[in-house]
Amino acid sequence: MLILLATMRFIYKKGKMKQQRLADIAHREKYGGFGAVESVERNGTIILRSRQTADLTENEFSEYLERDSRRDRNIMDLRLILSDILDDIDDELPEQEMDDEEQRIMELGVRGEWIEENQQPLDEHSILVAEEEIGSGITVTETPEDDDMDERLEREGGQSGAVQITLSWDDYNDLDLHVFCPSEERIYFNNKTSDCGGVLDVDMNVKPVSNTPVENVVWENLPPIGKYKIGVHFYKHFRKKKSKKTCKFRLRVVVDGDSKEFQGSITYGQAIQMVTTFTILPKTIKD
Repeated sequence: MLILLATMRFIYKKGKMKQQRLADIAHREKYGGFGAVESVERNGTIILRSRQTADLTENEFSEYLERDSRRDRNIMDLRLILSDILDDIDDELPEQEMDDEEQRIMELGVRGEWIEENQQPLDEHSILVAEEEIGSGITVTETPEDDDMDERLEREGGQSGAVQITLSWDDYNDLDLHVFCPSEERIYFNNKTSDCGGVLDVDMNVKPVSNTPVENVVWENLPPIGKYKIGVHFYKHFRKKKSKKTCKFRLRVVVDGDSKEFQGSITYGQAIQMVTTFTILPKTIKD
């Protein structure tokens, strides 16, 4: 039964991704876009950005879909365990009334216990995801006028710096930002501060407290040289108004003042989606 469901979802997802890819290609042809690999020089450093799905040939895109399907199959068992555990949290809460902060702390505790018990398979899944070199995010050539990412960051006390990676979405679901660092560390909700200086300073919707959430990872000072991979995971679906099991998101990556934005969507139960990748090189390496 699980294999049948996985096959049906793969066929549906493949069709949706092909439709979105064609729409992105048409948008890029109309408004202009970026090369397959973009190189930007900034204050003595070079920023290399990897290709996105819209840059692929048909054969390359088919190969990407196969890899993406393998990642989804890899996380299927984890999804079922996670869903069973977290859907039962409300049943475990004390009968007396609790305020939002007390409930948030309790859910953090349950999530922490689950992570500790399943750390090894979760790490194995993240290693599989980190093998991907192609970004699934759609490059945004013009920032929408109603984009309020900066306002959300200010509201939550998010910092800016030499490298800043910001995720936002528009419902009560719990999406998580995962940043794979050049040091092979992964910054996410269970490892908010890396040895290489990156910090997850805003982590929202462990409890469904906002329908305008934001998450933020920042290196305030000079970041390490090397490759950065940015992933998004649909961690928890909350059954609240307008919060569906497929969630659209926006991602902004700022490196030394150079900013690029991406949009994407992710469905509850999918693997971590590698949205984009960039590499920071010292200028002398390219000369």
